[in-house]
Amino acid sequence: MDVLSDVIAVMRTGEPRSARVEWQAPWGQRFRTVPGAAGFQIVLRGHCWLIPEDGDPVPLTAGDVVFRPHGGSHGLADAPSTPLAEHVCDPQDDSRFERRYAAAPAGRRGGAPATVTLCGAYQLDEARFHPLLSDLPPLLHLPARLGRHPRLRAAVDLLGAELEDLRPGIDALVPALLDTLLVYILRAWFTEQPMRAGDTGWAAALTDPAISRALEAIHRDPAHPWTVAGLGAHAGLSRAAFSRRFTALVGRPPLAYLTWWRLTTATRLLHISDAPLSVVARQVGYGSEFAFANAFKRQFDIAPGHYRRNGGSSARPNTAASDPAADGAAAL
Repeated sequence: MDVLSDVIAVMRTGEPRSARVEWQAPWGQRFRTVPGAAGFQIVLRGHCWLIPEDGDPVPLTAGDVVFRPHGGSHGLADAPSTPLAEHVCDPQDDSRFERRYAAAPAGRRGGAPATVTLCGAYQLDEARFHPLLSDLPPLLHLPARLGRHPRLRAAVDLLGAELEDLRPGIDALVPALLDTLLVYILRAWFTEQPMRAGDTGWAAALTDPAISRALEAIHRDPAHPWTVAGLGAHAGLSRAAFSRRFTALVGRPPLAYLTWWRLTTATRLLHISDAPLSVVARQVGYGSEFAFANAFKRQFDIAPGHYRRNGGSSARPNTAASDPAADGAAAL
């Protein structure tokens, strides 16, 4: 599995939500901050203004995509001066929708809609929040341009058509299209970032041939007894050169990232399967259930068995935690 797909699969939880909304001027909507949620706005028809919490209003036109990876509050309106209403259309508030995938027309009643948007939200597990998303700015704006990101545009068109004309099979199609949309949004953002010598962060890591090979190896087989030297050889670098470059780009040493990813993967396995702890331990590279339980508790301040029984709701990343195995040959 490639790194971006793996990150999304591990972080995403629950079912994504979306609605097609017809806005009739004058209209204004505030979208609230919801911890653990990422949201998007797409203008299908007409134009509007994005009202960020900080900074000047930004004009949006048909085809523009706005993504909030951290779920921060913002507003949309027909004009910067229009007051913002609360909770007219918020995909994280199911009770406000007349239908699961459609909201009532908003704004002044009567007349043709001036603006049509898609709004949506993804629920992310805060205990499994990947630094790849932490690197993203509070708000991503992907302006529409002719010939730009054709696959993203195709996903938008398909999703908009499904939400406009609800037909049998929509419960299967829309969640899949929303997941597809998330991949295309992130792919578009990362591929657009200009890379300069000395840049760090996940955009640089994913485009660095050596480091991306090492990351793919870790994600493809986290249970492998990786060492820094082994990962360096896989990346085509010496041990020292690889360790320096990986740490600079990813933000943590190779084996520290490996340990963190193993335990993050374990939270998902504990949540989606009833496999014994000893099996989960082996799947993520621990030779014994005892070693796995100790490492898991250091990372999340909860034993893996309790985490499973609580449905994952009690797990909180321990940012001060450090696994001694990060300095060794693997968390075995």
